[in-house]
Amino acid sequence: MQTRDRAEKNLGGKKNKSRDLSQQQQRLQSASPPPQLPWIDFSSDHHTINTLTLTTEYARVYITIGGNLWELTTCLSTKHSPQSFMSVRVSAMSVLPPVRKDRIIAQLPQYFSKDAAFHTQKDFNNKVKTACQEQRTGTVGRFKISKVIVVGDLAVGKTCLINRFCKDAFDKNYKATIGVDFEMERFEVMGVPFSLQLWDTAGQERFKCIASTYYRGAQVVIIAFDVNDVASLGHVRQWLEDSLKENDPTAVQLFLVGTKKDLSSPAQYSQIEQDALKIAQEIRAEYWAVSSLTGENVREFFFRVASLAFENNVLAELEKSGPRQIGGVVRINSTSNNVYASSKKKQPNCCQ
Repeated sequence: MQTRDRAEKNLGGKKNKSRDLSQQQQRLQSASPPPQLPWIDFSSDHHTINTLTLTTEYARVYITIGGNLWELTTCLSTKHSPQSFMSVRVSAMSVLPPVRKDRIIAQLPQYFSKDAAFHTQKDFNNKVKTACQEQRTGTVGRFKISKVIVVGDLAVGKTCLINRFCKDAFDKNYKATIGVDFEMERFEVMGVPFSLQLWDTAGQERFKCIASTYYRGAQVVIIAFDVNDVASLGHVRQWLEDSLKENDPTAVQLFLVGTKKDLSSPAQYSQIEQDALKIAQEIRAEYWAVSSLTGENVREFFFRVASLAFENNVLAELEKSGPRQIGGVVRINSTSNNVYASSKKKQPNCCQ
């Protein structure tokens, strides 16, 4: 008798779960999709490619439809074969909020030191200004994005630097980053939406192998060092070498950032600044000094990064033959038809 009651109870629970799942599917099907919803063709071993993010669990693409920016996401079942990833209809979506008023850039922010600045002009490139005025900025619609990685020794203040700008907060309780962390910061540059993907990487040696896998595809590399720690400045070249292994050195913008400026006396800072400027000139990086505690130069620095990344992005797009078409197929070319087979070819030995 107890066995029968238990069986009926289990059967009732399964029916309830099935009914809930059916209702969820009906709600998804009843949701009206945006106009000209594109098909996305996945045929690449790159997991993050500018406006598209692909993992084994989800796919995400940013696209402008009808003048609005959409974040399109679809869940991918790992039970399916790799071939099932090749063509996926985007089913869920959300509109990103408007750009904050304090993230609007109308003029090019100026450099910190003329002795170490790879862009000494006082305004944006004329071609970029004309393109923005005519809305000929390339990519999908009007939305642009650049990947930024922040590297440097342990405890130099990489996470505090990002949190001060993105969240306007400073946490005195130190917590080491495990692997990588991620923030998305949205701007409007000369009327054009633009975003920075800020990748906060771990400085510990044991997490270096994990963090280095996220270096690929970076348009901007920020190397942070502590102005009170000469050793962290001495490791800059090694961090630069590691970050450029997965990127084209000629296509990456470099920034050398001295942190914790509030803890340094004027005499001490002046001495280390000379060494930092020399290194910045040698590696062709733009130099900045900031304080995450007081917020000194933090906002100006990231506005400078966003502006130069935007300008570089637009110039690169203007050199291409033509913009992509909305409502068609977004294709990512690859010589392999198997996502997993091609990605397994490049496995770092240090993690095995």
